[in-house]
Amino acid sequence: MRIILLLPCFAFLFILTNKLDAQVKPPVTTQTIDLSGEWLFQTDPTDIGVTQKWFNKQLADKVKLPGSMATNNKGDEITIHTKWTGSIFDSSWFLKNEYAKYRQPGNIKVPFWLQPVKYYVGAAWYQKEVTVPVTWQKKHIELFIERSHWETTVWIDGQETGMQNSLATAQVFDLSKLAVPGKHTLTICVDNRIKDINPGPNSHSISDHTQTNWNGMIGKLVLRSRPALLINDVRLFPDVKNKQVVAKLKIENGSGAKQATISLMATSENKLAAPLKPLIKTIALTDTTTEVEIIYPMGAKPLLWNEFTPNIYSMKVSLQQTGAAKDEKNVLFGMRSFTTIGSRFAVNDKLTFLRGTLECAIFPLTGYPPTDVSSWMKIFHVAKSYGLNHMRFHSWCPPDAAFEAADRSGFYLQIECSSWANWGTSLGNGLPIDQYIYDESEHIVKDYGNHPSFCMLAYGNEPSGKNYVAYLTQFVNYWKKKDNRRLYTTGAGWPNVADNDYQSASEPRIQHWGEGLKSIINSQQPKTDYDWRESIARWSMPVVSHEIGQWCVYPDFKEIKKYTGILQAKNFEIFQETLAKDGMAQLADSFLLASGKLQALCYKADIEAALRTPSFGGFQLLDLHDFPGQGTALVGVLNAFWEDKGYITAKEYSRFCNATVPLARFPKMIYRNNETLAVPVEIAHFSNTALTNVVPAWKITDQTGKVLFKGELPKTTIQPGNGIKLGAINQALATITAATKLILTVRVDRYENNWEFFVYPATLSRSRSDFMITQELDQSAMDALANGGKVLWTLKKGTVGFEKGRDVEIGFSSIFWNTAWTHGQAPHTLGILCDPSHPAFKDFPTDYYSNWQWWDAMTHSNAIILDSVAKGLQPIVRVIDDWVTNRSLGLIFECKVGKGKLLVSGIDLIEEINSRPSAKQMLYSLEKYMGSEKFNPTIEVEPGKIMSLLQ
Repeated sequence: MRIILLLPCFAFLFILTNKLDAQVKPPVTTQTIDLSGEWLFQTDPTDIGVTQKWFNKQLADKVKLPGSMATNNKGDEITIHTKWTGSIFDSSWFLKNEYAKYRQPGNIKVPFWLQPVKYYVGAAWYQKEVTVPVTWQKKHIELFIERSHWETTVWIDGQETGMQNSLATAQVFDLSKLAVPGKHTLTICVDNRIKDINPGPNSHSISDHTQTNWNGMIGKLVLRSRPALLINDVRLFPDVKNKQVVAKLKIENGSGAKQATISLMATSENKLAAPLKPLIKTIALTDTTTEVEIIYPMGAKPLLWNEFTPNIYSMKVSLQQTGAAKDEKNVLFGMRSFTTIGSRFAVNDKLTFLRGTLECAIFPLTGYPPTDVSSWMKIFHVAKSYGLNHMRFHSWCPPDAAFEAADRSGFYLQIECSSWANWGTSLGNGLPIDQYIYDESEHIVKDYGNHPSFCMLAYGNEPSGKNYVAYLTQFVNYWKKKDNRRLYTTGAGWPNVADNDYQSASEPRIQHWGEGLKSIINSQQPKTDYDWRESIARWSMPVVSHEIGQWCVYPDFKEIKKYTGILQAKNFEIFQETLAKDGMAQLADSFLLASGKLQALCYKADIEAALRTPSFGGFQLLDLHDFPGQGTALVGVLNAFWEDKGYITAKEYSRFCNATVPLARFPKMIYRNNETLAVPVEIAHFSNTALTNVVPAWKITDQTGKVLFKGELPKTTIQPGNGIKLGAINQALATITAATKLILTVRVDRYENNWEFFVYPATLSRSRSDFMITQELDQSAMDALANGGKVLWTLKKGTVGFEKGRDVEIGFSSIFWNTAWTHGQAPHTLGILCDPSHPAFKDFPTDYYSNWQWWDAMTHSNAIILDSVAKGLQPIVRVIDDWVTNRSLGLIFECKVGKGKLLVSGIDLIEEINSRPSAKQMLYSLEKYMGSEKFNPTIEVEPGKIMSLLQ
């Protein structure tokens, strides 16, 4: 039965309300029994519990709930034979000798993810005695488990009440027929095995890679009674244009009543909100389910919800029959629309740009997500401080507390239906997962669909299957027709079909999976004038770039002590021990900071390219914080605890990642002083309001902060959007006579952004005569060394022997994701580390880390394994190796050979040198150094060792 009710006049409502107030008001009789605390417990590894009727016996062990087996220290010890849930793509740990000691009992350490203290996959039984009060007689009684992981079967006094298996929502069991007043034994079997329904072993809803495949029950765990006439579902559809909410209610009638009264009342926590009035109606009921639609007015000026003004309302929905108990639901909602305008997203018809990160169920202390609002508020607070407004939940759905925190924080969420149907499973082939996706989406929308933060829905991540495109197209159209409160896409990453409300595409980013050294950042000269308009041109709807970034940083070994819960950083311990074995333990913090500066530079390049792209929808980072699995992917500027690592602050990051960001289109980052800096300036501005009559200003400073040049651009008013041209900077560089790092800062109103670029003299005077420069360490070079001469040996790229460093593929960028999961995708290194005060850099200004001036060196170089030359050799320029291998790598080093002095450059400083200003300047600086008294190497190396570098 479906009833559509329109609002009567408020005069009638006032009279009706007063009349009801005059009557005796029955109490709201929803009551709860808290089931948290001690439960009896028993594991069932051989799966005999059902056949042996464990629901009729007292279990032998004890645990505390809410919690998991791991938080109760239950399960099996980790061994080499542990049958993990997640896929392991690198078998090195099982086979290679260097990991042999980590495969021994008592010293098990796995490198592919955080290691749980205990592990168990299978059935586990939980049992508790409960007493149902007399006042619950003839009430609707239900068991509410906020989150169970995952297949859950319930018995009361030995009688089965059903099975549920949602990974995304609460599991609620109707116990009305069995839970009569008195004592009862409640027995629950939770099974975390992948059975017929396979969402994919790497889905973050179940995988060891992140939250662990835990077994247990968390969050609110209660027995509750409700009236026999109850509200089953409340779906609120805000209508911003008409300043009203359409409430769609589903009522379950177990009371036999023929009619009831419904009351709706919206309130706001914001004191500026105008008070609203209750709406009360009497409705006719069927014997089972009645659907009701009511239009509730929100007043003349309802407060709207978006990222800047996250105004939320609470709708109290009350249902009662005369003289009986009242059932109530309080539902959070917001007055917002999330739609598209052409190829842009719009919130309440105002353009927005998604600046997002992923959340992959990474909770190292518990292995499962928090269910309290405060924990999630902290996460969104941190993300917002880094300039973000969007979060994608990769192949999982968070608890209700996350939605409420996002509502209050002003975050736009993309939710996914618990699946990454790729390895080990597929979609559209008639497998049980096909129906499960629909079931899971229904659960998600029912439980969380009223939250204004719930703006986007996808089936899950990167699907596969013979018929997955047709299946997911149908899925999108099903939800587009059913619920217009959010936007829908098939899957994260693909498939991109015309029926999608928006596309999730991996093309718009500066490094793609498998691209290696052919990517923009590694194969093209440094610049900031490119964007993604060509790659998105074929789509008329918004495009969100899928999993951009994935830039790695060296591990922070100080982080190990933070793992005080059920997950331990044994992977970090392996990497730390390897570093120490290779004699570089003292460099760990330096590696972290230097690689972190390069990582931040790569993220800035990725994010600004997205912001420069006109008609673009936004980006989803992978990730703002570290991903601990898939071989250990240290891709965050924050660690797994959402804490910064010491090399970039939220304030610095939010200069290039924010609602408003000034942008500069540098055609290159390296200049000679006979050139003019010609840089168009624009802005991305997605704030609530226009910037009125602002005067953009710019300045160029040197490393000391001294202002060398400055200027203003024309006064303008900036409406929301991007690709908005502000003017151009044209500045001659002739007054820069020495090699210099410069910083361009552009300020628009209170928003600033800056870029570092480099200027070198166009003419370099050389006066060398006392040393040799060679690419061939031939007999004449060896003779010079034997006779006490000086030699600069600059190797051609690719000439170092395979066991000396040729197999180490260097690029400018940091490692993408990691080398283990990508089967060794290049680059294999994390930038350079050097001492900027070393005299070799007197005429080649540098920081201790890679910046744009090192791009040329890194793309024309060989890494040299220093231990193959001399154990403990300390280079002038070190290359930071992959944390898995931790080799001591050099780019430039010096040594004594015979009576002579040798400077070895793994960088080719000869080929096409006149078209390579950074290389030319570096060569000049090295020549000056070699001509000085400060060039005095102390480490002696045999000639044969030097010659062996080419073998």
